[in-house]
Amino acid sequence: MSRQPGSRRNLRIAAICGAVAALMLGGAFASAPLYSLFCRVTGFSGTPLRAESAPGVTDPTERTVKVRFNADVAPGMPWKFQPEQRQVTVRPGEETLIFYRASNPTDQAITGQAAFNVTPDKAGQYFNKIACFCFTEQRLNPGQTVDMPVSFYVDPKLLKDPQTRDVTTITLSYTFFRVEEGEKQVSDRGSAARSVN
Repeated sequence: MSRQPGSRRNLRIAAICGAVAALMLGGAFASAPLYSLFCRVTGFSGTPLRAESAPGVTDPTERTVKVRFNADVAPGMPWKFQPEQRQVTVRPGEETLIFYRASNPTDQAITGQAAFNVTPDKAGQYFNKIACFCFTEQRLNPGQTVDMPVSFYVDPKLLKDPQTRDVTTITLSYTFFRVEEGEKQVSDRGSAARSVN
């Protein structure tokens, strides 16, 4: 008789430990998508925000901001990838359209997904993308080259925030990763690539 209360207690502790382990495992799987969502909503860690349209230039006498463009490919991604221009000078609030060029020099179709960020990190919350090739997967056929658009604006609030008033140059960086067949990527509103060849 004295063993039954101890056995019940042990079963209860084992059930609690099992539930905690299951919650921790579920949290581990959910942490990356939740962190990504948090960064996209807040601009945390240099993640650009998404917008429907640019507000327009409110004060044409305000200073301009240089935006530089960087392009990389991850190991195992054979594409050639570069910005069509290295930098532009923009007025905060105005919509700007630039292009990156990607080429698939292989003899097989390859699908890629671009990851992106903005530096300095503190400028991420003021860098807004309206349309971008990075919102969706891109598939290039053998030997195909495409120009991929990015439409963005720098929020005029960047110039008023004491933390970012000193920012004169922003760098937008992309890294293309190979997406294996069967992998599903999360996507938003994309922007169509235009074939060059």
